[in-house]
Amino acid sequence: MTLRSLDLEALKATPLIRQPFEYFVVPGFVRPEARAKINADYPKISEGGSFPVAQLSYGAAFREFVSELESDEFRDAFEEKFGLDLAGRPTTTTVRGQCSQKDGRIHTDTKSKIITVLIYMNPSWENSGGRLRLLKSADNLDDMIMEVPPTEGTLLAFKRSDNSWHGHKSFAGERRVIQFNWVTDKSSQKLVALRHTLSIPFKKVMSMVRNARSTNWSCL
Repeated sequence: MTLRSLDLEALKATPLIRQPFEYFVVPGFVRPEARAKINADYPKISEGGSFPVAQLSYGAAFREFVSELESDEFRDAFEEKFGLDLAGRPTTTTVRGQCSQKDGRIHTDTKSKIITVLIYMNPSWENSGGRLRLLKSADNLDDMIMEVPPTEGTLLAFKRSDNSWHGHKSFAGERRVIQFNWVTDKSSQKLVALRHTLSIPFKKVMSMVRNARSTNWSCL
């Protein structure tokens, strides 16, 4: 498969940092000529939270981008980078379009996740919040290894471990990020899809409540 959106050579040339957990960052991983098309075809998401890609509507450029994440070439690059055999491992892809003030709490990701890949698609980022921080501990957002602005085309990937702490300062507003994971088994894959699918009606209800409150307040 020819990967027209992704710069695998840049990924392969980026060194893997091994301590305190394994991770690497590739600015510009999504090719410049592909970014505008992907963003134009990005799913329209008005609520906070992560949505399974299968539950969303989007255009052709975004569809091609997602198919490249599922390609053998993409998997091969991560197997080589992390020294893992990912053949046959199920994958999950979720998409965010909005961030809420409660997002960004420090966590390590669930044990069912093997590798977490985050790809950001925000044309620019000036806010001090919403910048993902890789952390040295579970309880101090300022005790960081590095901070990654969620700017367009940036990839951040890490191997999930008991100390793969990460989080970000609070931010509310549009924040585009695609999360791709290799997971341990099919049941974990189904659980991720079910958890996010069940949360969709709740998110929609909360959005309706917020809109109703806003309308009522505007009449006061």
